[in-house]
Amino acid sequence: MSSVDWGVLILTLVVIVVYGVYKSRGAHNIQGYLLGNQSLPWYHVCLSVMATQASAITFLSAPGLAYSSGMSFVQFYFGLPLAMIVLCITFVPIYHRLKVYTAYEFLEQRFDLNTRALTAFLFLISRGLSTGITIYAPSIILSTILDINTTYTTLFIGSLVVFYTVYGGTKAVSYTQMLQMSIIFCGLFAAGIMVVHLLPGDIGFGKALSIAGKMGRTNAIDFKFDFQNPYTIWSGLIGGFFLQLSYFGTDQSQVGRYLSGASVNQSRLGLLMNGLVKIPMQFLILLIGVLVFTFYQYNRPPIFFNSFELNKLEKSEYNPELNKLKADYDLAFKEKQLVVNKMNQALDQDNKTEIDLQRKALQTADEKGKGIRKEVTDLMTKNDKTADINDNNYIFLSFVTQYLPKGLIGLLIAIIFLASMGSTASALNSLASTTVIDIYKRLIRKKGSDQEYLQASRWATVFWGVVCIIMALYASKIGNLLEAVNILGSYIYGTILGVFLVAFYLKQVNGRAVFLAAIVAETAVILIGQQKWVAYLWLNVIGCLLVVLVAVILQQIIGKDKPKVVK
Repeated sequence: MSSVDWGVLILTLVVIVVYGVYKSRGAHNIQGYLLGNQSLPWYHVCLSVMATQASAITFLSAPGLAYSSGMSFVQFYFGLPLAMIVLCITFVPIYHRLKVYTAYEFLEQRFDLNTRALTAFLFLISRGLSTGITIYAPSIILSTILDINTTYTTLFIGSLVVFYTVYGGTKAVSYTQMLQMSIIFCGLFAAGIMVVHLLPGDIGFGKALSIAGKMGRTNAIDFKFDFQNPYTIWSGLIGGFFLQLSYFGTDQSQVGRYLSGASVNQSRLGLLMNGLVKIPMQFLILLIGVLVFTFYQYNRPPIFFNSFELNKLEKSEYNPELNKLKADYDLAFKEKQLVVNKMNQALDQDNKTEIDLQRKALQTADEKGKGIRKEVTDLMTKNDKTADINDNNYIFLSFVTQYLPKGLIGLLIAIIFLASMGSTASALNSLASTTVIDIYKRLIRKKGSDQEYLQASRWATVFWGVVCIIMALYASKIGNLLEAVNILGSYIYGTILGVFLVAFYLKQVNGRAVFLAAIVAETAVILIGQQKWVAYLWLNVIGCLLVVLVAVILQQIIGKDKPKVVK
């Protein structure tokens, strides 16, 4: 990166951190630290909710996912608007009326301490592991720019986020997220325009999409009902609905965002706006990945996008073999360009027969390039068994650093940093909230002062920051980060959602029945998740329905205690 880009990057990060710390001054009690004194307007809530979900993983991995397999991932979000409506009707007014700090407080009032502790524990496991992945994402950027190991960059990024989260709490998170999302929207729009601008002069936006479509990259909607395919309209509407309902309704990292709303209506409006804006935003991010794919049909892509791993191989004893593969790759790309040019002519002439012929030829050429790349990753593994051979997360970053103009590179990298800082800070804040409110205050020190709980919240943030950084150090082995986060959550979210649905709608079920049902359901989900016949989004549906069904059955068999009624 140039000195201009470094200046833009550093200035943006400093402004964000200082702004968050300044706006959060006055968080002198636990209510201000964890809920921002419940004073935030709907647009703060909306942008904070979006920023919590839209981590650096979104901006690194989503374009890479579209580049590799197309736009079908957008279907993952189709259940989101429906989930927002249900949340606004049921979850939000209950949480506000009960004046809870965390979602799990409600479960003790409705069931018992065991159920509250179990769901809080499941959340801590899921969110703790996922947050480690969100810390790892921006460390990839610094590692690529500085050509150093991700271990050092992970430690730096993790420490930076922990600092301002510990200092400011929810207000620091919320105010910085509002500014972050504003910059992110501008940066994404600029990136999309630049990708089209860098295409050859005779290749406009429409033709770029046509070429990508002929190679299977614009397949946004799939109406087939297939349990093994994670991205169809049915898995998105049904499985996605259950996942989003659980994530936004029971995950403290999101519940804490809209509990900070000034009123029920402010929280509701923030969530509804999130449901309306999220799908177009995700579509735009995936579309950028598709356009980058088209760009690399005219410009030779790197033989491997992770430059750090490629540099290691170039310095190894396998460099002669790598050079031969590079020569083969160059030749394969030149042959592919001839096919791409023929496809252009066929599209101009609207010759459907020729278009189909060249489409098959393009797919064959694409497979040949993938074969050579596979030989490169095999060499990497030979050279270093611990090498990160999945470069999917580096595709968009490689394009940004190599082709975008000075200044814009620094801004886009700052955007990815900001997204990571926002989502990670939200997660750390929620982990601290749950640890202090649901465990420390409830089980360890029941009659502490407000100041003691505030200090405990800060120390809990530090503790979880360390845990998440440790997790981040191992995140390079899990493939596409965006999918990894969602897969991990799907193992747990369905079970937690089932517990909450029983609490809201099945008043005859008591705590003992739902506690045992949650254990049975979670065990079943873990076992089913190991099978290949079911895609991960359906695990949310299975977990949720199992909790409800087993709880009703157990209530009939062992239920003796009268269920609690929360007014």
